[in-house]
Amino acid sequence: MFNKKSILSLVLSLTCIMAARAQVKISYEVSFREPQAHYAEVQMNISGLAKDYVDVKMPVWTPGSYLIREFEKSVEEFTASAAGKTVKVEKVRKNTWRIFSAKAANIKINYRVYAFEISVRTPFIDESHAFLSPTGIFMHPDGMIKSPSTVKIIPFNKWTKVSTGLTPVAGEAFTYKATDFDILYDSPIEVGNQDIFEFTASGVRHEVAMYGGGNYDKEKLKVDMAKIVDQETAVYGENPNKYYLFIVHNFLRGGGGLEHLNSTTLGASRDGYGTEGGYKGFLGLVAHEYHHLWNVKRLRPVALGPFDYDNENYTTNLWVAEGFTSYYENKYMHRAGFVDANGFVNALAGGIATVLNTPGAKYQSAASSSYDAWIISYRPNENSRNNSISYYSKGEVIGILMDLEIINATKGTKSLDDVMKAMYLQCKTLKRGYTDAEFKAMVEKISGINFTNFWAKYVNGVDDAEYAKYFAYAGVDVSSENATPNKPVTGASGQLTNNGTIAITATTRNSAAWIGGLNVNDEVISLDDVTVNDALSNIKLRSPMLSLDVLPVVSKKNIGESLKLKIKRDGLEKEITLTLKANPSVRLKATINENATPAQKVVLKKWTGS
Repeated sequence: MFNKKSILSLVLSLTCIMAARAQVKISYEVSFREPQAHYAEVQMNISGLAKDYVDVKMPVWTPGSYLIREFEKSVEEFTASAAGKTVKVEKVRKNTWRIFSAKAANIKINYRVYAFEISVRTPFIDESHAFLSPTGIFMHPDGMIKSPSTVKIIPFNKWTKVSTGLTPVAGEAFTYKATDFDILYDSPIEVGNQDIFEFTASGVRHEVAMYGGGNYDKEKLKVDMAKIVDQETAVYGENPNKYYLFIVHNFLRGGGGLEHLNSTTLGASRDGYGTEGGYKGFLGLVAHEYHHLWNVKRLRPVALGPFDYDNENYTTNLWVAEGFTSYYENKYMHRAGFVDANGFVNALAGGIATVLNTPGAKYQSAASSSYDAWIISYRPNENSRNNSISYYSKGEVIGILMDLEIINATKGTKSLDDVMKAMYLQCKTLKRGYTDAEFKAMVEKISGINFTNFWAKYVNGVDDAEYAKYFAYAGVDVSSENATPNKPVTGASGQLTNNGTIAITATTRNSAAWIGGLNVNDEVISLDDVTVNDALSNIKLRSPMLSLDVLPVVSKKNIGESLKLKIKRDGLEKEITLTLKANPSVRLKATINENATPAQKVVLKKWTGS
């Protein structure tokens, strides 16, 4: 039991700790001495932290990308000085450097970071620009994740612009502040001569920083991106930012995105804006990543914040965080007018077919896929498609079914939109993430029905989606047909080699190749005594990657017939025989029934928002 003296002592101790932290100042200066060699020079200054030694740590992963990436592997020439004198530095963990500062009031740390991996989640530097993904650039003093810091960028040579979601420091060029390290690590920085344009939507100023050129139309993008922002804000009733930044990297072939608290980084193809498919693909990426502004950044699983930057952060709910966002990407594209109703329902039917056609969907649940993201999703092997399913794909399907179930149960008065908004407000009020049980409870509260069986089948189980039942709620008929009717398949794909063979890269579970013992890394020399070169003589390949099924020696056969393969395995030749099977994959086609009942029309209207 605490007495008055002990309570007073505790208050004084906490006051002293808070005062000490308030006196500590952390700042960074980032410059680029050799950008052509892909290096950033980082100087970190710590003052007011008088200790025998100070540990500084670099994150081993970046939030939103669930893989231990070991950013510390790119750090070189780490040195430190205290009170103006060089001091001893010892590496005590893979991502931790100990500085023996002898209670010095001022510590200066210098290190270089090599950055040459093009992605939305890793730093990249060359002579044209620098993309600073903060978890791969900055370090923090151990135990001080809640401390503020400032960052000064010194652009290289003729670079003139810096784009970031960090707050500018008034009167100091290219200098920014973060209230804590969660903010710093969640704020990418683009440095160079990027093309910048702005638009306002839902009362928020949005900036778009385009690197790499491209055939985009800025005026058109301003209008169309604003439509997406308005549709998304309407679902949640508020936009939590006053400013938002899109960093867009345009490459010959680019893709992907990573969400942040008030910004996102997108990868795009610089010449893709000129086609309908390419343009809509970019807008779909915008819709997906912008939705993360709510779903995952604020409406988040309880395990995803506060973050442990040293280890994996496990959750079973990435099917909501990413899968539902994939589903909403389609909803926003339709509601913003970029996809009509038929395109909307068929895009969703295609998403369901993707899961049905993935063998691993029979072996891994959405919850398990979420939890195992750290060991499977970001580093798949040749068998991953056979034993796992993407939480993006499975979560999208769950979102479709759940939305239709809620709308049908409430006779069109409620939808998944109401669940997402309520969970967002709950997380905001409680100032923490949600548990799986809390999410399920909210679904049941909004819908007024029990979802225990639904959870057992689709979240924690591996049942096939009852798509015909759920689409019928909205008067949408879904037909199914074999993807390649009456055509035999081997279930094997590979890559053409310089030796005129096909090196097998994947086999599908329970296919002819799987049952017949064709292995990944086997080299196919001939098929029914026809060499690979002869089999390919009348085929124009767009890429060296191909399915064995495109070869005429296979496609001209009947289901059930045999195919003799001469292969080389580990340098030794052998023959194996495959018994060709029917293709198990299906195609789904969705059609809106013009003669739908009034009840079905109510569900359809609520579902599509049109």
